[in-house]
Amino acid sequence: MAAETKNGVLNYSDNEEEENFSDDGDWGDWEAADDKDDDVLDFLCLFCDSRFVSCDLLFDHCRLSHGFDFHGVRKELKLDFYASFKLINYIRSQVAENKCWSWEATVDYKDVNFPWNEEKYLKPFLQEDSLLYSFADDEEEDEEEVLDREDLIEDLRKLGDLSIVDEEAIGVSSVSNNGKCKDLKQSSVEGLAVNGKDEKANVCDGRLVGRNVRKVNENYFGSYSSFGIHREMISDKVRTEAYRDALLKNPSLMSGSVVMDVGCGTGILSLFAAKAGASRVVAVEASEKMAKVATKIAKDNKVFNDNEHNGVLEVANSMVEELEKSIKIQPHSVDVLVSEWMGYCLLYESMLSSVLYARDRWLKPGGAILPDTATMFVAGFGKGATSLPFWEDVYGFDMSSIGKEILEDTARIPIVDVVEERHLVTQPALLQKFDLATMKPDEVDFTATATLEPTESETEARLCHGVVLWFDTGFTDRFCKENPTVLSTSPYTPPTHWAQTVLTFQEPISVAPASVLSGDDRLGAVGTEECPASSIHLRVSVARASEHRSIDVSLEATGVSSKGQKRRWPVQIFNL
Repeated sequence: MAAETKNGVLNYSDNEEEENFSDDGDWGDWEAADDKDDDVLDFLCLFCDSRFVSCDLLFDHCRLSHGFDFHGVRKELKLDFYASFKLINYIRSQVAENKCWSWEATVDYKDVNFPWNEEKYLKPFLQEDSLLYSFADDEEEDEEEVLDREDLIEDLRKLGDLSIVDEEAIGVSSVSNNGKCKDLKQSSVEGLAVNGKDEKANVCDGRLVGRNVRKVNENYFGSYSSFGIHREMISDKVRTEAYRDALLKNPSLMSGSVVMDVGCGTGILSLFAAKAGASRVVAVEASEKMAKVATKIAKDNKVFNDNEHNGVLEVANSMVEELEKSIKIQPHSVDVLVSEWMGYCLLYESMLSSVLYARDRWLKPGGAILPDTATMFVAGFGKGATSLPFWEDVYGFDMSSIGKEILEDTARIPIVDVVEERHLVTQPALLQKFDLATMKPDEVDFTATATLEPTESETEARLCHGVVLWFDTGFTDRFCKENPTVLSTSPYTPPTHWAQTVLTFQEPISVAPASVLSGDDRLGAVGTEECPASSIHLRVSVARASEHRSIDVSLEATGVSSKGQKRRWPVQIFNL
């Protein structure tokens, strides 16, 4: 076995073993090989199957990919060597019992009991665990900081109990508002590998208990304090004009109505509502800075509701879930609820849960929600939507090796970019549709199937390098009687600031229309140039991720030939 390293991750390949005996029969070469192997230690991640050549690389991976900062935890909890040794074994035992186990989901530093304080965790959980004997190699202990064991335990006991998320207790087949972890095994094809590994695809729900949601919210709302972001959104004519038309061109809906704008930002939608003849406009904004900006803009435009301006618009600096603390408003008193809540891939960083809360709390029975539908679409893209063409000819030089490496990386990371219609190699397919007037919050997590058919105009096979996702939101005639409209982020329409979301296959799939393939007896694996697929069957699962306001997407692709033969590719997991 020879070991190669890439980005600190060990990759093994089979090579012929050479004898290490010297002529006199001693084991000198064997010892030299041992010394060499010591420089490439095999460190297994605490939470997944990734392996690394050093503790530092392993702990960086744990921190960035799993939200577990080993050194930070040791410092925060003041763990000595033996307590840290136990902690490693404890985590390995929990992960072995429950693949969805998450450190951040179970630990609140204000509520910790020290569950690894058992002698059984002094016994290595793994037979050969290099991490146990290396994590403190570079440490310089300060004797003044070494705490008495009993004092340490007593201090930790004072903090409370540490709860563990139990997969048996929470269930793994579904996700609810109070759920902890969604198991995608029901949406995975039996025997498939996850990102190239033979395991179940577990996706954790963004409502995980103990998550520091407040900090994430502060960062999220704080990021919208930048005027540059608001200029980009307002300058997006597709976005802004769709909302303008829905609000200004439907007088039977807006005249005399009480309107709530969730996440008002600069207040542009609230200004439209006031101009359309609303009797009261409640603009809700969680960012303190932007709430002040929206107030100043409303006053400058003489629509603010105070003694000086006598307008209809009021600004509440609050999350909509805490609105009653900021203003006086009766439940179910709003006629029209409007919000521009959509994120990349529709659901990333979206405010949909807050909008649905506002709908259920403040909207009158039969009241209007704008937009009232949201629909996700998918299509396959070709080489032109990748970076390969650029790197194939750089001032006459072939740099395609860079393009190929970038393509390999994008098979693990979703990309937000504008994909042109001419670079699509399949027809679009409907993935999922939401009725915002009736949907439940849990419906954000879904599994859907779609079939991608090659573009009929094609006369030869083309490589499908992955799929592109986009969404439309509808202001339908259910509420917008006079002027229904659609906001589309499709590759077939002018680009928006949302662009599209690109998920790249680990290996491209050759596709061609059935009409091109009919009558041919083709040899080779389905999806190769020798035997192109006549369609690609997709199964896509979307769930709120362990990181608040993020989503996990699992992608499964099956190529089907014109003769009905099938080939399945490993399921891929993307975090957005």
